[in-house]
Amino acid sequence: MIKIQRGDDLKIIINIDKSLNDTEIVINCGELTSETEQIITAIRLLDKKLSVIKDDESYILDVSKILYIESVDRKTFVYTSNDCYETKLKLYEIEERLCNCGFLRTGKACLVNLKYISSLKSDINRKLRLTLENGEQLIVSRQYADALKIRLGVK
Repeated sequence: MIKIQRGDDLKIIINIDKSLNDTEIVINCGELTSETEQIITAIRLLDKKLSVIKDDESYILDVSKILYIESVDRKTFVYTSNDCYETKLKLYEIEERLCNCGFLRTGKACLVNLKYISSLKSDINRKLRLTLENGEQLIVSRQYADALKIRLGVK
């Protein structure tokens, strides 16, 4: 058994049993906090991959590296900190796959990975301007602004 304790709020206990074939993760908590949700999101992202295309070459992209996904002129583009790829999937199909993995719709044509948001700023007409860790800015429509604030714990 391995025990890791960080302050009074987080304890990690790992039981190693060579007779087990599968790994099971159990989270015990007094309430579902944003930190607990981040842990759950990180676990869900472990095996998530997305098929993308760049320069007529196909790639299998680790979803945790995606900053945001955008639909433009019936094409879906996937952005990482260094590259832009295209995928054959529709935005709603990607949203269904990634809604429990820390991605949230920010407009009719955009999904953003919440872990890469560095700041939020109010914009005109109740919209939000969010800045990603790479400095890129995206507009969050007023229809999705409240949901984003709630998920980020700022409302």
